Amino acid sequence: MLAPLLRIEEGIEERIGEKGVPDESAAVLVEGLVKSFDPKKPPALKNLTARIEGGRITGLVGPDGAGKTTLLRLLCGLLLPDEGRISVLGLDAVTQAEAVHARVGYMPQKFGLYEDLTVMENMTLQADLRGVSPKDRESRYGELLDFTGLGPFRKRLAGRLSGGMKQKLGLACTLLARPPALFLDEPGVGVDPVARRELWRMLRDLLTPRRIIVWSTAYLDEAGACDSVLLLNEGELLFDGPPGDLSMRAKGRVFLIDGGGARRRSLIVPLMEKTQTLDAVVQGGSVRVLTRDGGEEIFSGSGLGAFSEKLSMTLSCRAAAPRFEDAFMDILGGARPGNPAVAEFFDLKPPGEETVRAERLVKRFGAFVAVDDVSFSIRRGEVFGLLGPNGAGKSTTFRMMCGLLAPSSGNCSIVGLDFRVAPGAARSRLGYMAQKFSLYGELSVRQNLDFFSGVYGLRGKARREKTEQVIAAFDLARYLKSPARSLPLGFKQRLALGCAVMHGPDVLFLDEPTSGVDPVTRREFWTCINSVALRGVTVMVTTHFMDEAEYCDRVALVYKGRLAASGSPDDLKAAAADPSNPNPTLEDAFIRLIEEADRGGI
Repeated sequence: MLAPLLRIEEGIEERIGEKGVPDESAAVLVEGLVKSFDPKKPPALKNLTARIEGGRITGLVGPDGAGKTTLLRLLCGLLLPDEGRISVLGLDAVTQAEAVHARVGYMPQKFGLYEDLTVMENMTLQADLRGVSPKDRESRYGELLDFTGLGPFRKRLAGRLSGGMKQKLGLACTLLARPPALFLDEPGVGVDPVARRELWRMLRDLLTPRRIIVWSTAYLDEAGACDSVLLLNEGELLFDGPPGDLSMRAKGRVFLIDGGGARRRSLIVPLMEKTQTLDAVVQGGSVRVLTRDGGEEIFSGSGLGAFSEKLSMTLSCRAAAPRFEDAFMDILGGARPGNPAVAEFFDLKPPGEETVRAERLVKRFGAFVAVDDVSFSIRRGEVFGLLGPNGAGKSTTFRMMCGLLAPSSGNCSIVGLDFRVAPGAARSRLGYMAQKFSLYGELSVRQNLDFFSGVYGLRGKARREKTEQVIAAFDLARYLKSPARSLPLGFKQRLALGCAVMHGPDVLFLDEPTSGVDPVTRREFWTCINSVALRGVTVMVTTHFMDEAEYCDRVALVYKGRLAASGSPDDLKAAAADPSNPNPTLEDAFIRLIEEADRGGI
């Protein structure tokens, strides 16, 4: 791998040197930048000034609507600013836009290649568009295919690649012309932790003192791994500097509350009702709390002691090191509490009963075994996470559990109803939220609600009442006449969740429900899930966010179609600890389990 990388970097240095770009131009300069799309609405970017240096990865972070994509498109010369100046490698992005285009590699947020073309056909097309000379192409193809590990997949259609492989192909096409500036818009969305680490390793290997890399991200652990971050909110720059400096603003104000056990979720709402609490989330067997006051309110007589007495728990509290996500929530003013009205869709269900069972599930597609002898069970009120790399068999397992795919052998059941024997009855007891927005985009919000209420068997007065309840609980009244496809992403998720819960199911299946959603909206979503689990609803969720996996009571790791490991998040982290990494993250544990499975021949 290193030899091709060196050739790539030598090419960059040669091109810069040939053009005589001075050292001071190895940067992006933004001065007084303003961009509006609608005069009746606030500007997308407001008087933004920043400097992005070469030789480091700069993270562009912020919630939905913060202006991240707008800024990247302005830097690439794809949009024109209303006010201000942009300089990219010493070139004016407005008056010298064509020269900027030649020096910039832009990877858009959504997969921008052609899914019905092969890997090589996509690369050839991009080489044509980027003006790569015919004599250089074969060597460039070989270097980049080796670099990304896509060599064995030259003839595979892009649409048949996994999420991580698609992102690698996008990166390879972006690098074809050896651009000295790389602008990547959320390249990690929908990519599993293993593939995401590989992408990061590639970018680190590509860094030179002159190369500029900007990585827009919705993953706060990714933001924390950047050398510098620009934190945007509502078009304004709130922070510019190393992520560690931002994290330290929360020092002394973060705590872990232990002792809640299986009922720890019941602490979230009362903690968020405290005036000095900015954020409260499940973290393994504990609850992580961010405070304004250094914990004084929690330690007062009406705080932890009152919780312990009221909830019959023996709670303790310990200080925790601040993380980037703590500072992120702090600087944005704290988390938004989830709507407690969501829990009102569900009757209180008795705890302990087993509601989901998978017994020796096998799924074959011809000679290929996608799922091989997978078994597990889930009880009422549990939040169960199904994890795994792209292509590991996770989604196939999930679809069999939902009754969307028939197993080749084995059985799966919901509240004792076997899908083979009583498929209709089993489906009526579950709610399903698909990985991709699966509602009808051309129908209005109201029409989607009417349709799905009928699908779930609601009729007459009950149908009308539940539809109005969803509208009120998820704040959809302003969008009732809007086509579902036109909704902001956060409201698409609300509508999809509303359709899944309106009939008060016993089990909720959530397939990567927050992929692409900003961290603030994700927190709000999970507060709702906590309230649902407290009503005794079983929740099964797939996710690539390791912080979300920490919100689960138990997780199972599927790899190469087999169940590689299962247990609580804390148990998996403890099993991965060693002298070199005594306090591993759940992502560390995930990757170590994958490596052990490879060594064991799974």
